[in-house]
Amino acid sequence: MKSIYKAVALAGFVAIAGNASAGAIITDGNVKLGVNDLASLNFGRDVADVSGETVVGMRYLPATGGEYESTSHGCECEGWGVGIAETGVSGYANDSTGTAGLTSTSFTSTASTATSVVNVQSGALSVTHDFALAAETDNLYRVAVSITNTSGADIDNLVYRRTFDWDTSPTPFSEFVTIGGSAASTAITAANDNGFCNSNPFAACAQRTAGGTGDFEDLGPSDHGANFDFDFGALADGETFSFDIFYGGADNETDALAALGEVGAEAFSFGWSGTDVDQDGFNDSTGAVTPTYIFAFSGVGGVALPDPTPDDPGATVSEPASLAILGLGLIGLGASRRRKSA
Repeated sequence: MKSIYKAVALAGFVAIAGNASAGAIITDGNVKLGVNDLASLNFGRDVADVSGETVVGMRYLPATGGEYESTSHGCECEGWGVGIAETGVSGYANDSTGTAGLTSTSFTSTASTATSVVNVQSGALSVTHDFALAAETDNLYRVAVSITNTSGADIDNLVYRRTFDWDTSPTPFSEFVTIGGSAASTAITAANDNGFCNSNPFAACAQRTAGGTGDFEDLGPSDHGANFDFDFGALADGETFSFDIFYGGADNETDALAALGEVGAEAFSFGWSGTDVDQDGFNDSTGAVTPTYIFAFSGVGGVALPDPTPDDPGATVSEPASLAILGLGLIGLGASRRRKSA
Protein backbone atom coordinates (compact mmCIF):
# COMPACT_ATOMS: atom_id res chain seq x y z
CA MET A 1 0.00 0.00 0.00
CA LYS A 2 1.36 3.40 -0.94
CA SER A 3 -0.63 5.39 1.60
CA ILE A 4 1.73 8.35 1.31
CA TYR A 5 0.03 9.11 -1.97
CA LYS A 6 -3.33 9.53 -0.26
CA ALA A 7 -2.15 13.04 0.55
CA VAL A 8 -1.74 13.90 -3.12
CA ALA A 9 -4.27 16.42 -4.45
CA LEU A 10 -7.07 14.60 -6.24
CA ALA A 11 -8.41 15.64 -9.62
CA GLY A 12 -12.15 16.32 -9.80
CA PHE A 13 -15.03 16.54 -12.20
CA VAL A 14 -14.53 18.09 -15.61
CA ALA A 15 -17.32 19.05 -18.01
CA ILE A 16 -17.30 20.72 -21.41
CA ALA A 17 -20.38 22.02 -23.22
CA GLY A 18 -21.63 19.82 -26.05
CA ASN A 19 -22.96 16.36 -26.68
CA ALA A 20 -21.25 13.41 -24.94
CA SER A 21 -18.58 15.73 -23.59
CA ALA A 22 -18.94 15.25 -19.85
CA GLY A 23 -16.49 13.14 -17.93
CA ALA A 24 -14.07 13.15 -15.05
CA ILE A 25 -10.44 12.60 -14.16
CA ILE A 26 -10.46 10.53 -10.99
CA THR A 27 -7.61 9.29 -8.82
CA ASP A 28 -6.71 7.94 -5.41
CA GLY A 29 -3.13 9.14 -5.82
CA ASN A 30 -1.89 5.75 -7.06
CA VAL A 31 -4.01 5.16 -10.16
CA LYS A 32 -5.59 7.88 -12.32
CA LEU A 33 -8.41 7.37 -14.83
CA GLY A 34 -9.97 9.67 -17.41
CA VAL A 35 -13.59 8.49 -17.62
CA ASN A 36 -16.06 9.61 -20.30
CA ASP A 37 -19.76 9.96 -19.54
CA LEU A 38 -20.48 6.81 -21.59
CA ALA A 39 -17.93 4.84 -19.48
CA SER A 40 -15.05 4.51 -21.94
CA LEU A 41 -11.61 5.78 -20.87
CA ASN A 42 -9.50 8.64 -22.32
CA PHE A 43 -10.91 11.94 -21.11
CA GLY A 44 -9.58 15.43 -20.49
CA ARG A 45 -6.07 16.71 -20.09
CA ASP A 46 -3.83 16.84 -17.05
CA VAL A 47 -0.14 17.17 -16.26
CA ALA A 48 2.12 15.55 -18.85
CA ASP A 49 3.17 12.01 -18.07
CA VAL A 50 6.81 10.89 -18.34
CA SER A 51 6.55 10.62 -22.13
CA GLY A 52 4.76 13.97 -22.52
CA GLU A 53 1.17 12.70 -22.91
CA THR A 54 -1.52 14.96 -21.39
CA VAL A 55 -4.73 13.05 -22.23
CA VAL A 56 -5.68 10.82 -19.30
CA GLY A 57 -6.63 7.22 -20.05
CA MET A 58 -5.20 4.95 -17.36
CA ARG A 59 -2.16 6.11 -15.41
CA TYR A 60 0.01 4.58 -12.72
CA LEU A 61 1.65 6.91 -10.19
CA PRO A 62 4.53 5.01 -8.58
CA ALA A 63 6.05 5.97 -5.24
CA THR A 64 9.22 6.99 -7.09
CA GLY A 65 7.31 9.89 -8.62
CA GLY A 66 5.97 10.89 -12.01
CA GLU A 67 2.89 9.75 -13.92
CA TYR A 68 2.92 6.82 -16.36
CA GLU A 69 0.16 6.68 -18.99
CA SER A 70 -0.79 3.33 -20.53
CA THR A 71 -3.36 3.86 -23.29
CA SER A 72 -4.07 7.40 -24.55
CA HIS A 73 -0.97 7.91 -26.70
CA GLY A 74 -1.74 8.11 -30.39
CA CYS A 75 -5.05 6.23 -30.43
CA GLU A 76 -7.74 6.85 -27.82
CA CYS A 77 -9.03 3.34 -28.40
CA GLU A 78 -10.25 2.11 -25.02
CA GLY A 79 -13.94 1.27 -25.11
CA TRP A 80 -16.80 -1.17 -24.65
CA GLY A 81 -19.95 -2.49 -26.24
CA VAL A 82 -22.99 -4.55 -25.30
CA GLY A 83 -25.55 -6.36 -27.39
CA ILE A 84 -28.40 -8.86 -27.68
CA ALA A 85 -27.23 -11.61 -30.02
CA GLU A 86 -30.60 -12.82 -31.27
CA THR A 87 -31.82 -9.35 -32.30
CA GLY A 88 -28.52 -7.65 -33.20
CA VAL A 89 -29.36 -4.70 -30.92
CA SER A 90 -26.15 -3.11 -29.66
CA GLY A 91 -24.57 0.00 -28.20
CA TYR A 92 -20.90 0.87 -27.91
CA ALA A 93 -18.51 3.67 -26.96
CA ASN A 94 -14.95 4.20 -28.18
CA ASP A 95 -13.43 7.62 -28.86
CA SER A 96 -11.40 6.32 -31.79
CA THR A 97 -13.32 3.54 -33.53
CA GLY A 98 -16.85 4.83 -33.03
CA THR A 99 -19.76 5.34 -30.65
CA ALA A 100 -23.40 4.44 -31.39
CA GLY A 101 -26.61 3.14 -29.83
CA LEU A 102 -26.02 4.64 -26.37
CA THR A 103 -27.84 7.44 -24.57
CA SER A 104 -26.50 8.86 -21.33
CA THR A 105 -28.98 8.65 -18.46
CA SER A 106 -26.65 10.12 -15.86
CA PHE A 107 -23.00 10.72 -15.09
CA THR A 108 -21.82 11.64 -11.59
CA SER A 109 -18.37 11.85 -10.05
CA THR A 110 -16.30 12.80 -7.04
CA ALA A 111 -12.55 13.32 -6.90
CA SER A 112 -12.01 9.55 -6.75
CA THR A 113 -15.20 7.93 -8.13
CA ALA A 114 -17.40 8.06 -11.21
CA THR A 115 -20.71 6.44 -12.17
CA SER A 116 -22.07 6.20 -15.71
CA VAL A 117 -25.60 5.01 -16.48
CA VAL A 118 -26.63 4.59 -20.12
CA ASN A 119 -29.56 3.23 -22.11
CA VAL A 120 -29.01 1.02 -25.15
CA GLN A 121 -31.15 1.46 -28.29
CA SER A 122 -34.12 3.28 -26.76
CA GLY A 123 -34.30 1.20 -23.62
CA ALA A 124 -33.44 -2.36 -24.63
CA LEU A 125 -30.77 -2.46 -21.89
CA SER A 126 -29.66 -0.24 -19.04
CA VAL A 127 -25.93 -0.37 -18.25
CA THR A 128 -24.16 1.04 -15.18
CA HIS A 129 -20.37 1.33 -14.82
CA ASP A 130 -19.44 2.31 -11.26
CA PHE A 131 -15.74 3.29 -10.89
CA ALA A 132 -14.28 3.18 -7.37
CA LEU A 133 -11.01 2.15 -5.73
CA ALA A 134 -10.86 -1.57 -4.98
CA ALA A 135 -11.19 -2.12 -1.23
CA GLU A 136 -8.50 -4.83 -1.20
CA THR A 137 -5.65 -2.90 -2.86
CA ASP A 138 -4.84 0.67 -3.89
CA ASN A 139 -3.20 -0.62 -7.09
CA LEU A 140 -6.58 -1.16 -8.76
CA TYR A 141 -9.80 0.59 -9.57
CA ARG A 142 -12.83 -1.70 -9.59
CA VAL A 143 -15.54 -0.98 -12.17
CA ALA A 144 -18.77 -2.64 -11.05
CA VAL A 145 -20.75 -3.28 -14.25
CA SER A 146 -24.50 -3.97 -14.06
CA ILE A 147 -26.54 -4.76 -17.17
CA THR A 148 -30.34 -4.81 -16.78
CA ASN A 149 -32.69 -6.27 -19.38
CA THR A 150 -35.27 -3.53 -19.95
CA SER A 151 -36.36 -4.79 -23.38
CA GLY A 152 -39.68 -6.27 -22.30
CA ALA A 153 -38.64 -9.77 -23.42
CA ASP A 154 -36.24 -12.46 -22.27
CA ILE A 155 -32.75 -12.43 -23.83
CA ASP A 156 -31.04 -15.64 -24.98
CA ASN A 157 -27.50 -14.29 -25.31
CA LEU A 158 -26.21 -11.11 -23.69
CA VAL A 159 -22.81 -10.17 -25.15
CA TYR A 160 -20.20 -7.63 -24.06
CA ARG A 161 -16.85 -6.47 -25.43
CA ARG A 162 -14.05 -4.47 -23.78
CA THR A 163 -11.16 -3.11 -25.87
CA PHE A 164 -7.87 -1.70 -24.54
CA ASP A 165 -5.05 -0.31 -26.68
CA TRP A 166 -1.80 -0.73 -24.74
CA ASP A 167 0.53 2.27 -25.21
CA THR A 168 2.78 1.92 -22.22
CA SER A 169 4.95 4.75 -21.00
CA PRO A 170 7.87 5.24 -20.99
CA THR A 171 7.94 3.52 -24.43
CA PRO A 172 4.46 3.92 -25.97
CA PHE A 173 3.89 1.93 -29.16
CA SER A 174 6.46 -0.68 -28.08
CA GLU A 175 5.17 -2.98 -25.35
CA PHE A 176 4.98 -6.55 -24.19
CA VAL A 177 1.48 -7.93 -23.60
CA THR A 178 0.20 -10.93 -21.63
CA ILE A 179 -3.34 -12.34 -21.56
CA GLY A 180 -4.27 -14.96 -18.98
CA GLY A 181 -7.41 -16.70 -17.74
CA SER A 182 -9.43 -16.57 -20.96
CA ALA A 183 -9.28 -20.33 -21.60
CA ALA A 184 -10.81 -21.19 -18.24
CA SER A 185 -13.60 -18.61 -18.35
CA THR A 186 -17.03 -19.93 -19.30
CA ALA A 187 -18.11 -16.45 -20.47
CA ILE A 188 -15.11 -15.40 -22.59
CA THR A 189 -15.70 -16.33 -26.22
CA ALA A 190 -12.56 -14.70 -27.63
CA ALA A 191 -9.49 -12.82 -26.46
CA ASN A 192 -6.66 -11.33 -28.50
CA ASP A 193 -4.00 -8.61 -28.63
CA ASN A 194 -5.88 -6.22 -30.94
CA GLY A 195 -6.51 -3.00 -29.06
CA PHE A 196 -7.65 -1.28 -32.26
CA CYS A 197 -10.84 -3.32 -32.71
CA ASN A 198 -14.20 -1.64 -33.05
CA SER A 199 -15.92 -1.91 -29.65
CA ASN A 200 -19.19 -2.97 -31.29
CA PRO A 201 -19.57 -6.53 -29.91
CA PHE A 202 -20.78 -7.75 -33.32
CA ALA A 203 -17.83 -6.35 -35.29
CA ALA A 204 -15.04 -8.68 -36.41
CA CYS A 205 -11.89 -8.59 -34.29
CA ALA A 206 -8.80 -10.61 -35.21
CA GLN A 207 -5.43 -10.88 -33.49
CA ARG A 208 -2.97 -8.11 -34.34
CA THR A 209 0.29 -10.08 -34.17
CA ALA A 210 1.20 -13.73 -34.61
CA GLY A 211 0.44 -15.67 -31.43
CA GLY A 212 -1.81 -12.93 -30.10
CA THR A 213 -4.95 -14.95 -29.49
CA GLY A 214 -6.25 -16.75 -26.41
CA ASP A 215 -3.87 -16.96 -23.45
CA PHE A 216 -0.26 -15.98 -24.13
CA GLU A 217 2.71 -14.54 -22.23
CA ASP A 218 5.21 -11.78 -22.97
CA LEU A 219 4.14 -11.17 -26.59
CA GLY A 220 6.13 -8.41 -28.27
CA PRO A 221 7.52 -5.93 -28.20
CA SER A 222 4.99 -4.45 -30.61
CA ASP A 223 2.22 -1.85 -30.81
CA HIS A 224 -0.78 -3.89 -29.67
CA GLY A 225 -3.38 -4.23 -26.92
CA ALA A 226 -6.10 -6.50 -25.53
CA ASN A 227 -9.67 -7.26 -26.55
CA PHE A 228 -12.07 -9.54 -24.63
CA ASP A 229 -15.45 -10.78 -25.91
CA PHE A 230 -18.03 -12.23 -23.52
CA ASP A 231 -21.29 -14.14 -23.86
CA PHE A 232 -23.13 -13.99 -20.54
CA GLY A 233 -25.98 -16.17 -21.72
CA ALA A 234 -29.67 -15.76 -20.98
CA LEU A 235 -31.11 -12.80 -19.10
CA ALA A 236 -34.80 -12.66 -18.26
CA ASP A 237 -36.78 -9.46 -18.70
CA GLY A 238 -36.12 -7.19 -15.71
CA GLU A 239 -33.12 -9.24 -14.56
CA THR A 240 -29.63 -7.78 -13.95
CA PHE A 241 -26.26 -9.36 -14.67
CA SER A 242 -23.17 -8.02 -12.87
CA PHE A 243 -19.41 -8.45 -13.16
CA ASP A 244 -16.27 -6.43 -12.40
CA ILE A 245 -13.53 -4.82 -14.48
CA PHE A 246 -10.21 -3.75 -12.94
CA TYR A 247 -7.81 -1.04 -14.12
CA GLY A 248 -4.51 -0.13 -12.51
CA GLY A 249 -0.79 -0.64 -12.28
CA ALA A 250 2.07 -1.97 -10.20
CA ASP A 251 5.83 -1.66 -9.98
CA ASN A 252 6.45 -5.06 -11.60
CA GLU A 253 4.86 -8.38 -12.57
CA THR A 254 5.04 -9.86 -9.06
CA ASP A 255 3.18 -6.92 -7.54
CA ALA A 256 0.65 -6.91 -10.39
CA LEU A 257 -0.18 -10.59 -9.85
CA ALA A 258 -0.48 -9.98 -6.11
CA ALA A 259 -2.97 -7.16 -6.71
CA LEU A 260 -5.05 -9.39 -9.01
CA GLY A 261 -5.03 -12.16 -6.42
CA GLU A 262 -6.26 -9.78 -3.75
CA VAL A 263 -9.37 -8.90 -5.78
CA GLY A 264 -9.98 -12.42 -7.11
CA ALA A 265 -9.50 -11.52 -10.77
CA GLU A 266 -10.20 -14.38 -13.20
CA ALA A 267 -8.96 -13.07 -16.55
CA PHE A 268 -6.48 -10.31 -17.27
CA SER A 269 -4.06 -8.55 -19.55
CA PHE A 270 -0.74 -6.93 -18.62
CA GLY A 271 1.03 -4.32 -20.72
CA TRP A 272 4.56 -3.05 -20.05
CA SER A 273 7.55 -1.48 -21.76
CA GLY A 274 9.31 -3.30 -24.57
CA THR A 275 12.60 -2.42 -22.87
CA ASP A 276 11.79 -4.58 -19.81
CA VAL A 277 12.16 -8.18 -20.99
CA ASP A 278 12.04 -9.72 -17.50
CA GLN A 279 9.16 -7.46 -16.33
CA ASP A 280 10.98 -6.51 -13.13
CA GLY A 281 9.95 -2.86 -13.41
CA PHE A 282 13.14 -1.43 -14.90
CA ASN A 283 14.55 -0.76 -18.36
CA ASP A 284 17.08 -3.54 -19.00
CA SER A 285 19.73 -1.07 -20.26
CA THR A 286 19.15 2.20 -18.40
CA GLY A 287 17.36 1.20 -15.22
CA ALA A 288 14.49 3.61 -15.92
CA VAL A 289 11.16 2.79 -14.25
CA THR A 290 8.88 0.58 -16.39
CA PRO A 291 5.61 -0.23 -14.57
CA THR A 292 3.29 -3.13 -15.29
CA TYR A 293 -0.20 -1.93 -16.21
CA ILE A 294 -3.29 -4.01 -15.41
CA PHE A 295 -6.62 -4.69 -17.15
CA ALA A 296 -8.71 -7.52 -15.67
CA PHE A 297 -12.12 -9.06 -14.95
CA SER A 298 -13.94 -11.06 -12.28
CA GLY A 299 -17.38 -12.63 -12.17
CA VAL A 300 -16.91 -14.03 -15.68
CA GLY A 301 -17.00 -17.75 -14.92
CA GLY A 302 -13.24 -18.16 -14.59
CA VAL A 303 -10.70 -19.36 -12.02
CA ALA A 304 -9.68 -16.69 -9.52
CA LEU A 305 -5.97 -16.00 -9.22
CA PRO A 306 -4.56 -17.03 -5.83
CA ASP A 307 -4.75 -14.43 -3.06
CA PRO A 308 -1.15 -13.83 -1.89
CA THR A 309 -2.19 -12.60 1.54
CA PRO A 310 -5.00 -14.76 2.97
CA ASP A 311 -3.00 -15.69 6.08
CA ASP A 312 0.53 -14.38 5.53
CA PRO A 313 0.78 -10.62 4.89
CA GLY A 314 4.35 -11.12 3.68
CA ALA A 315 3.50 -13.68 1.01
CA THR A 316 4.23 -12.89 -2.63
CA VAL A 317 3.20 -14.34 -5.96
CA SER A 318 5.91 -15.61 -8.30
CA GLU A 319 5.83 -16.11 -12.08
CA PRO A 320 2.17 -16.78 -12.90
CA ALA A 321 1.44 -20.25 -11.69
CA SER A 322 -2.10 -19.24 -12.48
CA LEU A 323 -1.28 -19.13 -16.19
CA ALA A 324 0.05 -22.68 -16.09
CA ILE A 325 -3.11 -23.84 -14.34
CA LEU A 326 -5.47 -21.91 -16.55
CA GLY A 327 -3.61 -23.04 -19.66
CA LEU A 328 -4.66 -26.60 -18.93
CA GLY A 329 -8.17 -25.54 -19.83
CA LEU A 330 -9.75 -26.62 -16.56
CA ILE A 331 -12.99 -25.04 -17.58
CA GLY A 332 -14.91 -27.33 -15.28
CA LEU A 333 -13.36 -25.57 -12.34
CA GLY A 334 -14.59 -22.24 -13.62
CA ALA A 335 -18.04 -22.38 -12.07
CA SER A 336 -19.91 -19.30 -13.10
CA ARG A 337 -19.98 -16.52 -10.56
CA ARG A 338 -22.93 -14.82 -12.21
CA ARG A 339 -24.74 -12.48 -9.86
CA LYS A 340 -28.35 -11.76 -10.78
CA SER A 341 -31.10 -9.79 -9.13
CA ALA A 342 -34.73 -9.43 -9.97
